[in-house]
Amino acid sequence: MEIFHLKQSSPNYPSSLQKYLGCQAPGVITGLGNSDILNHKKLAFFSSVRCPGHLILKTYDLAQQLKERGVTVVSGFHSPIERECLKILLRGTQPIILCPARSLKGMRLKKEYKKPIEDGRLLLLSPFKDSQKRNSVETSTERNRFVAALADSVFIAHASANSKMEKFCREVLGWGKSLYTFESDANKSIINIGAKVFSINDLYRLK
Repeated sequence: MEIFHLKQSSPNYPSSLQKYLGCQAPGVITGLGNSDILNHKKLAFFSSVRCPGHLILKTYDLAQQLKERGVTVVSGFHSPIERECLKILLRGTQPIILCPARSLKGMRLKKEYKKPIEDGRLLLLSPFKDSQKRNSVETSTERNRFVAALADSVFIAHASANSKMEKFCREVLGWGKSLYTFESDANKSIINIGAKVFSINDLYRLK
């Protein structure tokens, strides 16, 4: 399959990007796979590298539940925990949107992505220009904002107090989006600012 391009003037360009990112919305996004997935209700999925052990186990359980319920998940799938969750999701049949923190041009496609792309259930999507061929802290931050803006709801496994992730949560909540996390003393800081405690019943609203 060939890489496709969606300009802001394209009918398939996600309107949520302009709504939440404003003038920072990418002028063009590139994709590889089934663009119809963009029309699905989507849950953004984040898990930081540093995460308490009990929340890591809960995150893996949640990935299994998302797979079984057929929830469309969008993420960078970059942190070790996110990558493990992607392995779980790829064993299902639900759509997935993977957003790398670099351009798609010249990116080596992992063999485990090929069949899901051919089956129309995996979409690779990037807001970066072709010249951005490396990940960086800056592109990861930009990618995370892109993922959150693209989604209908956002899930964050853990954010410690006064961290970059908490600052990110504040921005997402400022947009008026539903933001979910696990009940835990480790997540008190974001629960106190408006994050909702995730429950199994929320899965029915996410699909």
